[in-house]
Amino acid sequence: MSEPPALPDFELPATGNQRFRLSAYNAPFVLYFYPKDNTPGCTIEGEAFRDLHPEFVKAGVAVFGVSRDSVASHEKFKSKFSFPFELLSDADEEVCLGFGVMKMKNMYGKQVRGVERSTFVIDRSGRIVREWRGVRVPGHAQEVLEFVRSARL
Repeated sequence: MSEPPALPDFELPATGNQRFRLSAYNAPFVLYFYPKDNTPGCTIEGEAFRDLHPEFVKAGVAVFGVSRDSVASHEKFKSKFSFPFELLSDADEEVCLGFGVMKMKNMYGKQVRGVERSTFVIDRSGRIVREWRGVRVPGHAQEVLEFVRSARL
């Protein structure tokens, strides 16, 4: 079985007055894409990753959340819910498009274009080793944690 190709490099602004650049990050990490700051499902998902964060750290894996919201919106969201990880802003959708997470969705009977809740585990060489698409929030962060504990990253 061949290894998946390395992801193309990308850079995004992040909370904490930081920038995340894939090529500069040489450790395994979880990248979870979510639709919108301060919405019920996204808050619950962020809280689940927050609550399990010490276990991800123990497994040697960082966590980053990504949405199209601005860094200013992310800062408020992160602060309000005490997320111990950085949130990345993909306002121009470049990374969302690269990961194929932009989809047409039904929202209250109308078709809207938005982020499909998706999670990727990326190894230290910048390769996707596992992905979840169309994520259902309950139990998801735990499932990701169980995977990273068992994987050789």
